[in-house]
Amino acid sequence: MTGGFDARSLAVVVFLAFVAVSLLLCGLAAADQDDPEHFYAGGGSALGPAGSGLAVAGDYLSAATLLSTTGSVALAGFDGVLFALATVVSLVLVMRVLAEPMRRAGVFTLGDFLADRLGDPSVRRALGITTLVVLTPLLLVQLATAGRVMAAMFGLPDGALTSCTVAGGALMVCYSAVGGMRGTGYVQILKVAVVLAAVTLLAGLVLARFGWNPFALFDAARRGSGAGDAYARPGLQFGHGAAGTLDLLGFQLTLLLGAACMPHITMRLHPMRDRRTVRRATVWAVVPVAVLCAGIVVAGLGASALLGHKAIRGADPAGGTALLLVTGALDPGAGGPRESLLFACVACAVFVTTLAAVAGITLAAASSLARDFAARRGARTAGRSGRAARREILRARLAVVLTGVVAVWAATYTHDRNPQVLLSLSFAAAASVLPPVLLYALFRPGFTARGARWTVYGTLPLIAVLMVFSPAFSGTPVALFPDRDFHWFPLQTPGLLTIPAGFLLGHLGSRDGRKRTRTRRAVFLSQ
Repeated sequence: MTGGFDARSLAVVVFLAFVAVSLLLCGLAAADQDDPEHFYAGGGSALGPAGSGLAVAGDYLSAATLLSTTGSVALAGFDGVLFALATVVSLVLVMRVLAEPMRRAGVFTLGDFLADRLGDPSVRRALGITTLVVLTPLLLVQLATAGRVMAAMFGLPDGALTSCTVAGGALMVCYSAVGGMRGTGYVQILKVAVVLAAVTLLAGLVLARFGWNPFALFDAARRGSGAGDAYARPGLQFGHGAAGTLDLLGFQLTLLLGAACMPHITMRLHPMRDRRTVRRATVWAVVPVAVLCAGIVVAGLGASALLGHKAIRGADPAGGTALLLVTGALDPGAGGPRESLLFACVACAVFVTTLAAVAGITLAAASSLARDFAARRGARTAGRSGRAARREILRARLAVVLTGVVAVWAATYTHDRNPQVLLSLSFAAAASVLPPVLLYALFRPGFTARGARWTVYGTLPLIAVLMVFSPAFSGTPVALFPDRDFHWFPLQTPGLLTIPAGFLLGHLGSRDGRKRTRTRRAVFLSQ
């Protein structure tokens, strides 16, 4: 019992310390938030290149990165390594392709950016709908994960999941509503430090168990996986047939493009004011994520080597608990994984990750609600009176509270569901709609607002239909409805069809619309 007491005491201390420090930082950030520029953009580049890069890295890292990728490495071997690599490459694409052209003063959401870039405010609502479709499933997964990890961290029964989810939601509302962009940026920086320390420690312990020999670790993981030589080849995650190969390609493409265009990530790019800031922020963003993904790969291999695939699948068929389970194998002196001091450290790191990610996602969703759905036609932040600015900040904070309440209520119904389905929906929507819209708007002169609307309103229903009738919803043990089978679409991820469809619709919708666009842009800029 002493080990359990020590582990839970440490968990409580670390958890309360993080909450206290992060709330203090949010309170300090709120001291000068008397205008939308400070609330939505953190007062421009106040965080500096290092702070901006670390804040991007913190927003980029989610519970899916930690838990799902570790499980994929543990159960699918080479496929999981590819997913970790795609995560890093996606962030490189964000910082090298999007960061510089998307920096812009007075722009706070994707709707703002497209309205300003195309000179047509009619795209605001379409981009607002896309933002909510992309972020809502992701927010539900993060909240449900935060509730589960908090309950496990404190040794609470499953009946306490709802209370833990509500507590996590209350904290997220405080961070977002009080701290705004700068406050959540401070929380993200703190999160990167905590998570990087915990995962690095875990990876070091795994490597030390195998004499610091990565080849010995991989051989042991291959034996523990039960898949033999297939563990070292691509295709284990989705199968080796034609459908499995297409699923793997589609998932990789969806992860690569979807993670790069998430609205809560692009929201951090607008305040970067010059090229030098972007270049320096790129290093501070990519290096921590690359180190963390390397640690995740090592932890996943360690889980397979030390636990075996039967124990991992027995706890979670998708492998989502592999990161937490491996802590027990690395601390044999404890009575079980939940009585391990190492478990307390890693669980706190996972909870910190989910809580900070939830705060960033909530702020981005609420900002879209406040501006993309409520902004006046052609309205801009610059030049507004103090009274109008205060009304907008009040509206944004009310949107944060509304988003938090609805998300917490919905998340309490997802505890018994496979989160992979919601994650697939979120990333498929992000990868199929946002890259066509953003890349066309940035690099294709003839792209129009009508093309953007065609992309949004044509691609989102296609994604919904294909997802509902895919193996992700029914017909497999890890589907959303495992006891039913009504799927006819063979792929779990529809990206191979919906991503080209998004680009095609954007191209077709922009034909013969250039004269109309120039006229509307002139009217918009004159307002």
